[in-house]
Amino acid sequence: MRGVEVRSGSLFSYVDLEARVPAGHPLRAIRALVDEALLRLDDDFAAIYAPIGRPSIPPEQLLRALLLQAFYTVRSERQLMEQLDYNLLFRWFAGLGVDDAVWDVTVFTKNRDRLLDGEIAAKFFASVLDDARLKGLLSDEHFSVDGTLVQAWASLKSFRPKDGSGEPPAPGRNGERDFHGETRSNATHRSTTDDDARLFRKGDGQASRLCFMGHVLMENRNGLAVDAELTRAAGTAERTAALAMAETLPAGHKTLGADKGYDARDFVMELRELGITPHVAQNAYRTATARRRSAIDGRTTRHRGYAASQRKRKRIEEIFGWLKTVAGQRQTRFRGVARVRMAWTLALSAYNLVRIPKLVAEAA
Repeated sequence: MRGVEVRSGSLFSYVDLEARVPAGHPLRAIRALVDEALLRLDDDFAAIYAPIGRPSIPPEQLLRALLLQAFYTVRSERQLMEQLDYNLLFRWFAGLGVDDAVWDVTVFTKNRDRLLDGEIAAKFFASVLDDARLKGLLSDEHFSVDGTLVQAWASLKSFRPKDGSGEPPAPGRNGERDFHGETRSNATHRSTTDDDARLFRKGDGQASRLCFMGHVLMENRNGLAVDAELTRAAGTAERTAALAMAETLPAGHKTLGADKGYDARDFVMELRELGITPHVAQNAYRTATARRRSAIDGRTTRHRGYAASQRKRKRIEEIFGWLKTVAGQRQTRFRGVARVRMAWTLALSAYNLVRIPKLVAEAA
């Protein structure tokens, strides 16, 4: 007998979100890691909220929602609120009940400065790594570093002379602006939309864009990110950030793999002063008119570990690929280096959270 479709609402709802999420769903293992990491931040959350007044939305729920945005490539916080309204899986992960009202989208705007002041993104990133370290997933000796460009939320039309000269774009929603024959540089121009964005390109033949530079320090055992930084784009930004992250590594013999962009005499020398063996790709060449010597010589390249580091360091591109295609970090949705850094760090936390349960299952 054919069933008849009946559309009638129920007066009461007895939906158990815990029962609706399959036992083997990947988010279950991730949720357990997230809850443990957030529990260790309880004192930090208490320090950034007033002890009296009207209760706010729990910061734990806000951070879980932002992680969902990275996991499922949700393009905006407004779309994230729509998903939380009707997606039971999202409600379960964020910690909302079936009948709980969804927050207004401005709740992220109001709470972002508070989370920034408390450096919550960096502390959460470190807390997630504590679990990985306890499970023996991290290497204490072998690391790799690299940087990539994060396109700014600013148009090239906003890159105007600092002295106020220059013609503005034509009127209209997307007015034209002719830059041919005009010399533009970060020394004479700045973006009127995002003052922290810089005009930059990573190589010859590539287009210059207003962007930031994201940096990642990766351990070589399982390819997990162990440190993150985001800076204004500049020619020496990658090496400067790499040295700053290298200084935080634990004491003892260590190696640091990197590409040819890090083959600079000062960088290699400072790594050796830190007790770190520089496994940097050689950038030596000889032409009819010039010759460049690499800062890396046979003292380093003759060891088998150097070749191993050069193979392992390429895994850092997997991190960049995930961040840009899944976590939405190809172009930032924020302005200002502090906010962009927070989004970059949370996205890297999401990457580690995706990887850790898989690594634990493989080791079991």
